[in-house]
Amino acid sequence: MDPVIVVGAGPVGLTLALALARQEVPSVVLDEGPGTDAPRAARTVVLREDTAALVERLAGTPLGGAGLRWAGWRSLRRKQVMRDIAFADDDPAPLHIAQHVLTGALRAAVAREPLAELAVDSRLDSMEQESTGVTVHTREPGGTWWRGSYLVGCDGPRSTVRKLQDIRFPGRTAVERHAVAAVRTELPRPGEAFLHRLPPWRTTGPFAGEIAARPLPDDVWRLDWLLPPGKDLVTPELLLARIRETLIGWTGETSPSYELLDTGVHTVYHRVARRWRAGRIFLAGDAAHLLGALGTQGLDEGLRDADNLAWKLAPAWHHGPHEGLLDSYQTERRAIVAARLRAADQLLPVLRGGGGLRSLVPGSGRGHDAQLMDGHLGRGALGAPGAYADSPLTPPPLDGEILVDTPAGAPVADVLVTTEDGSFVPLRERLGRGALLVVLIAPGTGVWERRHWVSAGIMPRLAAAVTALPHPAELLVAESYPGAAPHTVLLVRPDGHLVTALSGVRPADLYTAAETALGGAGRTEDRAEAGAR
Repeated sequence: MDPVIVVGAGPVGLTLALALARQEVPSVVLDEGPGTDAPRAARTVVLREDTAALVERLAGTPLGGAGLRWAGWRSLRRKQVMRDIAFADDDPAPLHIAQHVLTGALRAAVAREPLAELAVDSRLDSMEQESTGVTVHTREPGGTWWRGSYLVGCDGPRSTVRKLQDIRFPGRTAVERHAVAAVRTELPRPGEAFLHRLPPWRTTGPFAGEIAARPLPDDVWRLDWLLPPGKDLVTPELLLARIRETLIGWTGETSPSYELLDTGVHTVYHRVARRWRAGRIFLAGDAAHLLGALGTQGLDEGLRDADNLAWKLAPAWHHGPHEGLLDSYQTERRAIVAARLRAADQLLPVLRGGGGLRSLVPGSGRGHDAQLMDGHLGRGALGAPGAYADSPLTPPPLDGEILVDTPAGAPVADVLVTTEDGSFVPLRERLGRGALLVVLIAPGTGVWERRHWVSAGIMPRLAAAVTALPHPAELLVAESYPGAAPHTVLLVRPDGHLVTALSGVRPADLYTAAETALGGAGRTEDRAEAGAR
């Protein structure tokens, strides 16, 4: 079987290659560049808890030393602190990291992975697909032909894959612009990110009075100034004046000391591709969507694309076409991204406007600050990870189905579980291996060795039901789960989203839920449709 061709060696493409390798699927990553990334201190990304954990799991190394998990967050308006929170174990901080550092860690992991090949200086210029695979040609000295089982375009906003497939990419241009600077300096309350709106020292010119400050390691800060609509030129002299003005305002020093590391202008676009799948060709990351609201969300959703697609390609690669499962990638991911774009388009003009509701409703400004903070921190309508509530992989109503704190289709909580070898690990450590996860909630089992209870009570019956499922599954046991009663059984997808929660051992319900979660794996209509492609 030919490898999966991944076009693009950015964070999304490299993450997809590693996620496929974790499920024993080989890939070749076509990198149009030389295999290195120029350091850009002002080009950073903020990873939420789930995406940071995904990257660390796949890269095989913690990223905390390369980036910074913030100690807290503040929202200020003029001289008043509107919100002030400190992160804790039950409210983990986002990870802020330079994009070239993140890409370097993923490249190093790909270099160690025997199932992933990185081909540098390989720029895609043509491709063809048939019912059995995809053939592409890359334009480097001499040119090379590549043969793959599937192809995924992770090649950014100007995606060659998307253009060759003639897939439309509608949306909004220049939704927002930000002047960006990376500086090394000392600010009050180091390690805490903050958003300052309408600072009292604001002056006239092409700056809209909203500044985000996000710390990085070694006293480096990324500063973003929201620019007003239009195309006002941000000159180096003007940006230097704003840096000095801002640091004076924050530190109270007349001559603040700082080292300027990098600058830029970041333009936000909101676009989503009409199609994310064309037969054996898929789009992911910026090739499929652009959603840069609040400056930090695009990569988060791109990594979730890779996680969602990898576990669906794996059964198709190993066992033949699973058309319903592959189709669900576009259905699930496009719906999530489109909903986030709608929320941003509806809320941001109100939250950042100077009049409107704020002038009519007492206290509305404080509520607006809270919503903006949620967007920056990966919460609420502007930031929280989406749930696949209307997914075709959601099973029909089941007799034994019950409610827990995690809705069906949402990411599961990262509780401690006991594995089949008796070890205790976070639930997230078992994700991404291609297997479904069946989690039994059994209080008290944590204080006994597994050998004492693995053959007692309902465990033998549940183990037999798991063995009979239409897809490999791993049986895990947890002491507790939010909102779950004892003997609740959770069925979890390989990407960590809840399929269903059942009351006790119900083999028929468990089988139905697992079969639906796999897109009706093995159905004759899927095979017939695959043969017709």
